[in-house]
Amino acid sequence: MIWYAITIFWSAFLLFLVQPMLGKQILPWFGGTPAVWTTCLLFFQVLLLGGYLYAHGLTAWLKPRAQAVVHLAVLAASLWFLPIATDPAYRARVEGSPTWQILALLTFTVGAPYFILSTTGPLLQSWFAHTHERSPYRLYALSNVGSLLALLSYPFVVEPRLKLGEQTGSWSWAYGLFGLACALCAVQLLLMGKRDAATADGGLPSGTPSPTPAATADVTAPHDDPRPGPGTMALWLGLATCASAMLLATTNQMCQEVAVVPFLWILPLTLYLLSFIICFDSPRWYVRSVFLSLLAVSAVLATVILFVGVDISEATQYIGIDAPIFSQVFIYALTLFACAMACHGELVRSKPHARHLTLFYLLISIGGALGGVFVALVAPRIFNGYWEYHLALLGSCILVIAALVRDPATRHHFIDRGRVTGLAAALTLVVAGLATALGIHARTYFKNNLVAVSRNFYGLLRVYDEEMNVGDKDHPRMEPVRKLAHGIITHGTQFLDAERRRIPVSYYSPDSGIALAIGRYPRHPTTSSEQEGIKIGVIGLGAGTVAAFGREGDTVRFYEINPVVVEMAQRHFTYLSDTPATVEIAEGDARLVLENELAMGQSQQFDILVMDAFSSDAIPMHLVTKECVAMYLKHLKPGGILLVNISNRNVDLQPLVLGLAKEFGKQAFYVDASGDDPKRRRAGRGYYPSSWAIITSNEEFLKDEQVQAAFASDGSSRGAARHFGRDVKPILWTDDYGSLWQVLK
Repeated sequence: MIWYAITIFWSAFLLFLVQPMLGKQILPWFGGTPAVWTTCLLFFQVLLLGGYLYAHGLTAWLKPRAQAVVHLAVLAASLWFLPIATDPAYRARVEGSPTWQILALLTFTVGAPYFILSTTGPLLQSWFAHTHERSPYRLYALSNVGSLLALLSYPFVVEPRLKLGEQTGSWSWAYGLFGLACALCAVQLLLMGKRDAATADGGLPSGTPSPTPAATADVTAPHDDPRPGPGTMALWLGLATCASAMLLATTNQMCQEVAVVPFLWILPLTLYLLSFIICFDSPRWYVRSVFLSLLAVSAVLATVILFVGVDISEATQYIGIDAPIFSQVFIYALTLFACAMACHGELVRSKPHARHLTLFYLLISIGGALGGVFVALVAPRIFNGYWEYHLALLGSCILVIAALVRDPATRHHFIDRGRVTGLAAALTLVVAGLATALGIHARTYFKNNLVAVSRNFYGLLRVYDEEMNVGDKDHPRMEPVRKLAHGIITHGTQFLDAERRRIPVSYYSPDSGIALAIGRYPRHPTTSSEQEGIKIGVIGLGAGTVAAFGREGDTVRFYEINPVVVEMAQRHFTYLSDTPATVEIAEGDARLVLENELAMGQSQQFDILVMDAFSSDAIPMHLVTKECVAMYLKHLKPGGILLVNISNRNVDLQPLVLGLAKEFGKQAFYVDASGDDPKRRRAGRGYYPSSWAIITSNEEFLKDEQVQAAFASDGSSRGAARHFGRDVKPILWTDDYGSLWQVLK
């Protein structure tokens, strides 16, 4: 048994270790959005389904010895793909959604080894049942322990200690060791087959104990084991689909507002696997009353969090109802765990005899793949919001009730003299209330004055009109404005009045860091006695507000990965057309486009480069690493300014900015703008509080009178501009490692 246990554990460990490893490696190639990880999960789930289909077909159609021979041949063929390495030639070469490009890249990188690993659990458990005549279900729990350890080890052990190339190289060697262990199990099955053939006419060989009834009851009693009916198989499929959809939808919910980092990928997947471990280890761990109560409570909490996050613009800034990051992550994680425990617990309670083991696992795997296809491929094309989370949560509750009603052991508790009793009535009431609340949330999310909405690979965008107070607290004056929102974060605001529409508002107030940097950047007279124009690069287009700072002779070059943002900025806002500056738009991931420009010898020689590319409130980590900033500096003039929007609800980017400045020998300070916060200096002009970091070595700019005036004369915090204090410890992220824990508020 030891070799089966080692092989199954090791295969599961490698199976889930490679997922965040490759996900992180290709994340910067496709914009760093949550959809990159969702697509990766889809690939791994579909290939897992392929492995389960292979295992089921092998055990259903071939005898054990033939199974071992075929699997040894396929295993040997998979070694040709080692070592695994991602090909940079696949980096974001297509316009629009790169979903199929990501799937192709992963297929050619790790497809064959991952397929073999995915077959190991069900196939070797079937071999184990044949050779040992014991129930193999606990080996399934062991495989999930290996998966869990892999996920936990990546962010805390592997990622901090090994570079990405070293990670894939080490994984390839570990896969080779797995191949040897799997081959030993196949050889054992071959030898067992020869022994069975030799003793077919003469019984067991001398000295071999006969199996006891207890040992064979779960394996060799087909007369007590009717084939699962269509209703049972449909229930298995539905429960697995809802649990998988909840996994991906929860990951989307958390990543789109915080950061696309391995930890926020791994946390939901860890909880999902933990539910498998608990449920499949022993039926006694799944206590219905406990986990169904947890599901009801967490579903209510998740709905409340969804409502709190509907619109954080005016309401939450003034009355303070914004949910902290830890509350959001905790509640979303708790809800996922409750759903996964309920779905997987009901799966285990209805599991079949070991004779139908591969069919059971196959349907679970099909459900996992269907959940992934729904969230990653179907939902972005049929929904104009993230409604898959609502449907997965509601579907989980409904199917759990269906499982309770179908269970013969508990049916009499629910149907008593034609009346639905206690728990069934309570659960039905919760589901009805949940459906109503989620429906209201879906309607509330889209305002009545919605102008445009679009959802694609890069997220959800809305353009809507509303009234904004441009007076003060005592004398309010409302004016119509148009807003662009990504997720729940405003990414651009413009007055609709023709006389005021050229005024940059929202995060671009007159006392903001960007206004200070562009307004006071040294401009020298030209031969015509006019001041020379400057070149401004902007990573992230939004509504095009930065163009409003441009003057005659200036050039403002935007880099934008999402084609829908470009369309909305040009169609629904006028910043780009109103500015006297020359406007250029380069579509594609800013890092890749800038790298390609350097490769072609086209340094842009920006005077100012603005990094303002947050998707909703998430951090594009690949755009703030040491390697990426080094590339930025090559596009800047010697006295250029790197400007970073560090406004964020969830993370403190000051240590990161300070670390980058120290790494490249630059000076760094930041500018806090008060916006319209009535508790601070400025009130009621259409501005939001903002924080901008300025990194430069331009002495002429730093000695400018107005720049100096922005600092408090005594170095205190009374000024808008401040140097980083001694309590701010510099942090440096690289392409190989960056930890979200370092910057959480």
